[in-house]
Amino acid sequence: MKAVILAGGMGTRLSEETSLRPKPMVEIGGRPILWHIMKTYSAYGINDFVICLGYKGYVIKEYFANYFLHSTDVSFDLINNKVEFLRNDCEPWKVTLVDTGEQTMTGGRLRRILPYVESEESFCFTYGDGVSNVNMKELIEYHQEHGKPVTLTAIRPHGKYGAVNIESNGSVSSFAEKPSGDGRWINGGFFVLSPKVGDFIKDDSTMWERDPMESLCERGDVNAYRHSGFWQSMDTIHDKKVLEDLWATGSAPWKVW
Repeated sequence: MKAVILAGGMGTRLSEETSLRPKPMVEIGGRPILWHIMKTYSAYGINDFVICLGYKGYVIKEYFANYFLHSTDVSFDLINNKVEFLRNDCEPWKVTLVDTGEQTMTGGRLRRILPYVESEESFCFTYGDGVSNVNMKELIEYHQEHGKPVTLTAIRPHGKYGAVNIESNGSVSSFAEKPSGDGRWINGGFFVLSPKVGDFIKDDSTMWERDPMESLCERGDVNAYRHSGFWQSMDTIHDKKVLEDLWATGSAPWKVW
């Protein structure tokens, strides 16, 4: 099975990091968050990736073109103009990088890469700015069991602010720093899709999360896989710091490899 990753957005809310590189190349623990996402899939045997490029896509191309230099010991024989890689312990990945347009919306990017996935085989699909410890094996099995074109991973995020319970006399009876939000499930961004979803995407201006998903839901073609474990997007500098701190302390829940 292939995994398709959206990696073309500008990441304007993370502009301190994204003025020189696309958001998926912002590093957590010295590695791009894109690498962390791919490692999660790879832990479940998914090693064939299609990455949708857009904003500063050349940075991602250069990263993978020089992946051995980033990841292995190397010896340069300058006199004889030779390069020797001293060990080969890189990931067993096949990575297809597709320019999907700088201004293309999420649905348009998905539509553009459909020729690179098998016409009858389902594939994984996610965003290049969030990590989770979702069990990909169980997610895929659930998708295969219900047989619908779309499976989305549903998560319940924590609230952003501390919550207090106030009695009628003004006394605070309880306090929670990070309550579990309002209890509603939201789109966690880890999908399994049938290539047939391309029929619901009009053009480059289509947002996957709008007309296509709304239409598919109206038809009863979407099932949700509930994930109660860790999930964290990287939308702001604060989010990045949260992920950096988890990685630095050796307690990153998404590190399933």
